[in-house]
Amino acid sequence: MSPPRDDIETTSPGLNAHCPVCGGAFHRVRRQRFCSPACRQAQWRSRQPGPLAALERTAAAIPPRRRDVTVYTCPDCEQRYLAQQWCQDCNRPCTRTGIGGLCPECDQPVTIDDLITQHQYQTIQDPKIR
Repeated sequence: MSPPRDDIETTSPGLNAHCPVCGGAFHRVRRQRFCSPACRQAQWRSRQPGPLAALERTAAAIPPRRRDVTVYTCPDCEQRYLAQQWCQDCNRPCTRTGIGGLCPECDQPVTIDDLITQHQYQTIQDPKIR
């Protein structure tokens, strides 16, 4: 016959129980492991990651938004913008040109396709690069 599933019968009262958090002695009632709710809460908090660790973990896992790395071009004045979908000069919406970023030399928005096309053009013009 299986043992009864009643806490009163299956657990023995611990007269000499010690709290794992504060080390204080207490009279155990059923499955009680801690002397007070404060010690139980302190034990739970010590097992949980802190709020900074959770923020760091989520910040590292979130990739940049697509709009933040997209180059847009105004159809009227052909001005390029990085991560801005509206032309400030013409007050008109821009069209998406492609994925890219700012050029480190001239600080202007450049797409990846522009760089690939420029590199292919240079290799065709200069046979030594091949």
